[in-house]
Amino acid sequence: MNGIIPYTLVRSGRKTAALHITQNGVLEVRAPLKMPKVDIDCFVASKEQWIRSHLEKAAVHSAARSNFKLDYGSQITLFGEVYPIVSSRSSGIHFDGASVFVPAGLDNGDIKRAVIRLYRVIAKDSFSGRTGHFAGLMDVMPTGIRITGAKTLWGSCSGKNSISYSWRLVMADENVVNYVVVHELAHIKEHNHSPRFWAAVESIFPDYKDRRRKLKLIQEKLVAEDWDE
Repeated sequence: MNGIIPYTLVRSGRKTAALHITQNGVLEVRAPLKMPKVDIDCFVASKEQWIRSHLEKAAVHSAARSNFKLDYGSQITLFGEVYPIVSSRSSGIHFDGASVFVPAGLDNGDIKRAVIRLYRVIAKDSFSGRTGHFAGLMDVMPTGIRITGAKTLWGSCSGKNSISYSWRLVMADENVVNYVVVHELAHIKEHNHSPRFWAAVESIFPDYKDRRRKLKLIQEKLVAEDWDE
């Protein structure tokens, strides 16, 4: 090996060292507070093949993000289906079930922001309805439902049983969306990922593992797309 691969060191109260490749393609080493620097360097050296492989993937994703843009004629994904963006004389954005109509004359940034606004509206309506439906089946009641711009969390459940969903989830197919809803509702029963938690999820979706795998594929897709607001 020709020298240590450059990295950013983040120390915390964790017990072991771990590697993380940021969205910008930076190697981040997360290490215990008192772990000697020489041991950290040895750890990085031992993972060189893994690191270089993932840095290459990150570079590809970064290039794809840089080239990502929405224009009239582009296609966007909504609940797993693909729809075209169409120029409209209307002053607002709307979806008619077949196309997404966006006001004419907008630049790429404005089109993306318009689509995100539409995604947020659809997310609030759809996720609220789905949450109510599955909450009834699971005999739980969230204290609130919120739509966020979270990039790495599809959903979350607070200690007070308020559920949040990322608007980005509207791009996943309905089976996956429903899995995330049930996953978060199950946290009202179990605020952990214990066997009892997964049993609650499985009681609604015996195929939850397949749905979870599909969710990871959606995450991989979005890594290469620039949906920053």
